[in-house]
Amino acid sequence: MPPPPLEWRVEPGLTDYPAALGAMQARVAAIRAGTAPEQVWLVEHPPSYTAGTSADAADLVDPRFPVYEAGRGGQWTYHGPGQRTAYALLDLQRPHGGVPARDIRAYVIGLEEWMIRSLARLGVQGERREGRVGIWVAGADGRESKIGAIGVRVTRWVSWHGIALNVAPDLSHFAGIVPCGIRQHGVTSLQALGVAATMAEVDAALRACWMEVFG
Repeated sequence: MPPPPLEWRVEPGLTDYPAALGAMQARVAAIRAGTAPEQVWLVEHPPSYTAGTSADAADLVDPRFPVYEAGRGGQWTYHGPGQRTAYALLDLQRPHGGVPARDIRAYVIGLEEWMIRSLARLGVQGERREGRVGIWVAGADGRESKIGAIGVRVTRWVSWHGIALNVAPDLSHFAGIVPCGIRQHGVTSLQALGVAATMAEVDAALRACWMEVFG
């Protein structure tokens, strides 16, 4: 019997980070038990700094906002209003579109492709960079800035966490950390690039491009 269809959930308002962690953990257990379908959960968080499993304490420069242990891979990330965080809770024991079963590397590449295609729909060329996780934008001056972050965790082959795409956050808030441990490059957003996309328009691009990548 085929699995139930993926559920898309857009959370209104701001979701506290600890509440999101608890909700994801519960959903992962339910997916594993076969009592809930897979889910893509779209949220915005209050200003927060989250530490991945590779985070260096020295990269927390100014803890002006609440700090949380995320439990995902990666280093320091900022979450806040104007940033679309998309949590993908999937059973990776089965294939999803072009992503084969039980292949975490291919899954991460799929998340990158999802962001690249979504940005392209919004008129922005997002790019990968060797040795750097996430999606980058090259400016006319040659300066590279990060527009999308990726951090995942897989528990008994069910994925959680996901991506964070900068739509129109306060970019000054990133100054409290060294984002993803990378000091030599900046952070940007759709707004900073002159793209006046609403969150609903970003969500529509994400949903359309999800089908292209993950089926």
